[in-house]
Amino acid sequence: MLSSLLSNLNHRHLTSSVSTNSELIADIEAGTLDGDKVHLLTAQMQSGGRGQHQRSWQSPVGNVYLSLYHPYQAPVSGLLSLIVGVKLATMPVIETINEQLITQNLTPIGVKWANDLGFYAQQSVDMPVIPFSKLAGILIEPVLRDGKMLGVVIGVGLNVATTPTLTAKTAEGMSYQAISLQDIKQLVKTDNNNDIPSLITLYEQVSDALLSAMTCFAQIALERASINPHYLNDFIQQFEAVDALADLKVCVTQTHRAQEHKIIGHACGIDSNGCLQLRQDDASICTIFTGRLDVINEV
Repeated sequence: MLSSLLSNLNHRHLTSSVSTNSELIADIEAGTLDGDKVHLLTAQMQSGGRGQHQRSWQSPVGNVYLSLYHPYQAPVSGLLSLIVGVKLATMPVIETINEQLITQNLTPIGVKWANDLGFYAQQSVDMPVIPFSKLAGILIEPVLRDGKMLGVVIGVGLNVATTPTLTAKTAEGMSYQAISLQDIKQLVKTDNNNDIPSLITLYEQVSDALLSAMTCFAQIALERASINPHYLNDFIQQFEAVDALADLKVCVTQTHRAQEHKIIGHACGIDSNGCLQLRQDDASICTIFTGRLDVINEV
């Protein structure tokens, strides 16, 4: 049965989609769907799911593939993906699992800058780089018509019952592995471990998180010129509570004119624009706008 929340979001569900983001963007830009209204598209599977930087997103049956269109005519910054990440990390299903993980002294699920949900688990001493266990990815794309901004589509892929098999094309040298809610549930050995919610319930939780993220982002945008940015300060505190990189030693690789440049430091949060901050050996703070990130094992 379709919930009232999903009905109010003009929800459509497909058995298969090439990419929920691509299909929703095409329908809005073509005028097939009203660009002044919120729209939600979900799919049982994707044949051409996309992640950041045109990486593929493996999309087997059993997981959440969801794209939400939200009208928004103002500029959108990278801060939005972090806000989305925080809202996803505080969904009821994640909070419940995190409580169980923390009780057993296991690493909780958190937000990895700049657009992933998952966690770093300590590996053996002979591993120089710690792989990231990726639970969910976020892809935010603008929607334009006649060169004018109509809104944004926020895509979320959440591994629920099926763990994708990563390929060289998917990972592209990144140090991460896929994990699902079902996998994490197996890590938590407790008698009162609840079942993972149905996909419909997860659609509701993810959609509610995305709507909340858009409200938060709009509030932060409105107070940009204020002396006391209340919403921004609150958000940064919320991010710190779920930051998967906090105090970890990381290496960020940036490529410019075919040349790689590596920056090493300890992650120490984000700035007001959502840029990653690294504390280097001389105690100076380096601000990172983009780059490939690996966590260095200090054991």
